[in-house]
Amino acid sequence: MKHEKSPDYSGAGKLGPGGSSSMPFEYRADQRMNGRRQERFQMAQIEARGVRDRRVLEAMRSVPRHLFLPQRYSKVAYADQPLPIGYGQTVSQPYIVAYMTEALHLEGVERVLEVGTGSGYQAAVLSLMVKEVYTVETVKGLADKATKRLRELGYANVHVKWADGYSGWPEKGAFDAILGTAAPPDIPHGLLDQLRVNGRMVLPVGEWIQEILRITKASGDIRTERLLPVRFVPMIHRVKHDTL
Repeated sequence: MKHEKSPDYSGAGKLGPGGSSSMPFEYRADQRMNGRRQERFQMAQIEARGVRDRRVLEAMRSVPRHLFLPQRYSKVAYADQPLPIGYGQTVSQPYIVAYMTEALHLEGVERVLEVGTGSGYQAAVLSLMVKEVYTVETVKGLADKATKRLRELGYANVHVKWADGYSGWPEKGAFDAILGTAAPPDIPHGLLDQLRVNGRMVLPVGEWIQEILRITKASGDIRTERLLPVRFVPMIHRVKHDTL
């Protein structure tokens, strides 16, 4: 990171949950939220590697990543690497979380669908930048833990559903933006159907060779941009759909 001295983002008037500018950005006073703050400001490679959106950087510096990981990985929570969260799944490295969030070009008023809740970390970052986050997770154990964690930490504008990621959350669409944290072999048509006109979807796509794509849905047309080669866990199917 380039910052030798951390600027203060805790004062009133900074962005808060749901895109509000009327409350402090770090809106929880307890030590669990504010602990290890210096490590968040020094999170490896995010700004140095090209992430420039100030709102993305502020969100990354606000969310306590160590609270979204198993305790045994807490010491390396702010290293720029993916980490296991159980059930054969991982939380993406901080740079990828920031990169994909920035690629959505969020303005603060959006309703966003996340596909692949995992530990809830990406949803927490999004929640500080948009109006509402709807997130689906195919592994029930992860969905249950993420729901509990997000509620305890006060991310009230995040809604979790245990469901097949390919199906998304159609009854809550259409969404202004969709972000995927697991890789389908091809762009899922079910998710495209839930994206509003002029909306943007950012997700990794592919099997052995994967890359992050940004799909923009125009009236009668779909535009696809290839952004970055990556390696994500595969997006998996499940049959039963239950809401938490």
